[in-house]
Amino acid sequence: MSLSNQRITAVDTLRGLTILFMIIVNNPGSGTHIYAPLSHAEWNGITPTDYIFPTFLFIVGISIVLSLGKRLESKSKAELTKHVFIRAVKIYLVGTFLWLWYDFDFSEIRWAGVLQRIAWVYLACSILYLYTSKKQQWLIGISILTAYLLLMCFIPVPGIGAPDLLIPEKNWAHFIDRMYLPGVMWQGTWDPEGILSTFPAIVTGMIGMWVGYELKTSVSLDKRMIRLTMIAAVLFILGDFTQYIFPLNKNLWSTSFTLLVGGISTLILIVCMYLCDVMEQHKRLRFANYFGANAIFAYVLSSLLRVVFYEDVIWGIMPNTSFVSSLGSLGISLQFASLLYALFYTFIIWIPTYYLFKKNFFIKI
Repeated sequence: MSLSNQRITAVDTLRGLTILFMIIVNNPGSGTHIYAPLSHAEWNGITPTDYIFPTFLFIVGISIVLSLGKRLESKSKAELTKHVFIRAVKIYLVGTFLWLWYDFDFSEIRWAGVLQRIAWVYLACSILYLYTSKKQQWLIGISILTAYLLLMCFIPVPGIGAPDLLIPEKNWAHFIDRMYLPGVMWQGTWDPEGILSTFPAIVTGMIGMWVGYELKTSVSLDKRMIRLTMIAAVLFILGDFTQYIFPLNKNLWSTSFTLLVGGISTLILIVCMYLCDVMEQHKRLRFANYFGANAIFAYVLSSLLRVVFYEDVIWGIMPNTSFVSSLGSLGISLQFASLLYALFYTFIIWIPTYYLFKKNFFIKI
């Protein structure tokens, strides 16, 4: 296996694991019976589940460097810019479609969301990659995180006064969403994928880009892993330090959250590189590659099939509720039953991704 292919395998493995866990945590058998690590922090704080979405955006950044860098050898920046823009629009529209699915009530449309944020991060990071230098990207990323921290922590909010980061409604992200974000918002008057928090989320993608540059260097594998370990350590330290100013908060995508989870994502990638490249265990991790090779497809399918496995539209009953309550009646923990159903549903999504992988068929949006 070539060094280039090893890099891609490690990234695909991490991408697949990320999508796998995303499906598990997004689709419990019961929304009220969830193990604490498999649930998002309600406000300030962090859980392992909060690592998942940022890690996917981190991988988006890596993929931009690996993919667009190769395409620049044969295509112009103008051609790639057109491709990037069209793809971002497609991803955004798919995210909007999933929100409308399955009753298509356009009066309740939500313009923000997971795929919508992926689209914005992909677009912004791609443009930065094509038209700015590495140094400029560093300066832009640092500037965004610094400005975001200063705004959110110290600048008075109109009608409120000093920001209070202990209360969701007393910060600039809530104010801007309430004033300028159209449509339905996830939390009524604000959205965790809202306008202002998208900017630090873009920096998460940029951290992935910086890691991608390291993956493309010609130095030996162990030296790359040492460099990545140093990057992870710096991000950990900065994230830990800034949390005392701007608390860890996924909903706000706080500066400390961006830095800390960037370090976590980098560390997890190092583990994948060690398993795939040093231990040469990539074949044993191929189950994750089935998800990683068709990541967006797997995520979309997991949203579409909820009408079959989580709603009463087809069967007249909610299969997930019946499953959890049936196991609960046998004395099995409701949390464990909820997890079992999530694993069952993840296996259902795994089947078509396995088939597509075996057929060497990759669905690109």
